[in-house]
Amino acid sequence: MPMQSTNHILLIEPVDFYANPETMETNVYQVDEKEPHEETLKKAREEFEGYKSALEKGGVRVTAMRGIKGCPDMLFPNWISTHEGGGMILYPMLSPNRRRERVPEIIDAMKKKYKILHDLRDWENKGLVVEATGSLCLDRVDKVVYAALSKRTEREAVLKWADLMGYEPVLFETRSHTGKPVYHTDLAMFIGTEMAAVCAECIVEQDRARVLGKLRETHDVLELTMDQEKSFCGNSLEVVLPDGKKALAMSSRAYGALTDENKKFIAKYFDRIIHAPIPTIETYGGGSGRCLMMEMF
Repeated sequence: MPMQSTNHILLIEPVDFYANPETMETNVYQVDEKEPHEETLKKAREEFEGYKSALEKGGVRVTAMRGIKGCPDMLFPNWISTHEGGGMILYPMLSPNRRRERVPEIIDAMKKKYKILHDLRDWENKGLVVEATGSLCLDRVDKVVYAALSKRTEREAVLKWADLMGYEPVLFETRSHTGKPVYHTDLAMFIGTEMAAVCAECIVEQDRARVLGKLRETHDVLELTMDQEKSFCGNSLEVVLPDGKKALAMSSRAYGALTDENKKFIAKYFDRIIHAPIPTIETYGGGSGRCLMMEMF
C-alpha cells in the first residue's frame, strides 16, 4: 500500500529573508513591515532553528540544507517533490527569483538518493506553472491530486502533471479573505492518511460540494473557518514517528487557532501535534509550517 507520509523532512535554512516583492501580488498573506532585512533574517533564522528542533524532538528525521543570497523565499521548497520508489520532480515556478532557488548543489545532493522522474522546468517557457506540493495537495494512497487554481497553480499544468503521475485531478477555484485566489492549495487544506482538513468557506460555492464530496469518499474531514485558514491551520503536514504512529506538524499560530473540538477531532488520528512559533516567517513570507517542509520519501 502506498505511503501517505514520511518520517524524513527536508528544510532549507534561510540565508536571505524579507518580504519577496515578486510574490506580493499573488500572496495575500504576506506583509512587509519594513524593518531592516538583517533584523528580519535574524528572527527568521531563530524561528527556523526552533521549528527544526521541535520536529526533531518530536521524533522526525530532518535534513537541513542552506539557501542562497537573493532568494528570500528559498526556505519554502516549492520547486521539488519526492515520491515513493526513489523519484523526484523539478517544478516550474512563477517568480524569477524563485526559479533561482533550484540550485545545482541541492539538485546534485538530492540525486544521490533520488532519480529525476520528471524535469518540468521548461514548462515555464510555455507559461505553465505548478509549484510542487504547495500547488498540489496529494492523496498519495488513493492517487488523487487536489489543486486550488491561481497564477501559481495553472489548470493545464495540473492536468499535465496528473496525467504524467497517474493521479485523478480535482481542480477548484478559491477566494481568500481579500477576494483574490488562495495562492497555494496547501494554505486551504491538508490530507493525512485517515483525515483531511479543508477551509470549505474559501472554495467558491459552485466547487465546494464537489471537493468536499470527493474528500469524504476517503477521509474524515475537518472543516476549517476562514479565520483559521488565515491563521494557517490548513498549512499542516502529517509526519510519521519512529514507532509508526502519526503526528501533525504546524505553526504555533495555527495550533492556537484550533478549537478544543478541533483538537479532539485531530487526536483521533494523530498521536500528537508538533508546533513551534514562526511569526516572522509567516508575516514576511506569507507561508507557515507546511510550506517549510519537503517530504523525503
